[in-house]
Amino acid sequence: MKIRTHQFHKFWLKVTAVVVGSFGPIFFLGTMTSTKEPARLTLDLLSWPIDGITTYQSPDTRFLSALTGGFLLGWGVMIWCLSRWVYDLAPEAVRKSVLIGILCWFFLDSAGSIASSNPSNALFNVIVLVIAVGPLWVRVRPSKL
Repeated sequence: MKIRTHQFHKFWLKVTAVVVGSFGPIFFLGTMTSTKEPARLTLDLLSWPIDGITTYQSPDTRFLSALTGGFLLGWGVMIWCLSRWVYDLAPEAVRKSVLIGILCWFFLDSAGSIASSNPSNALFNVIVLVIAVGPLWVRVRPSKL
């Protein structure tokens, strides 16, 4: 399958949806002390090095994890729905909307990570950005009749 085709972009939107949305349940687990370890470990990894300083003990951290998990799952589901119900009607508008949303996340999240003394997360963000955007960076090549 060629990467600059309508079908491949539609498929990649689903990849993007899974990449974004998969963080939702992980951070939701951080809301409860008995299931916090996946979220704690993820946050520890993203604030490299893994050193155990991230504890998830604070109720504020668990509450923020609930909000983050909800937003990320909702954003991932929205991207999936756009690929399923809207992309065929307006492929370029959907592609640009998802791309702009991901770029906004990337710049604000990375700037906040650097400002909060967690620059390693900005590096992890580059990896997520490349995977999430993938071939969506370029327009679909018009099909030849």
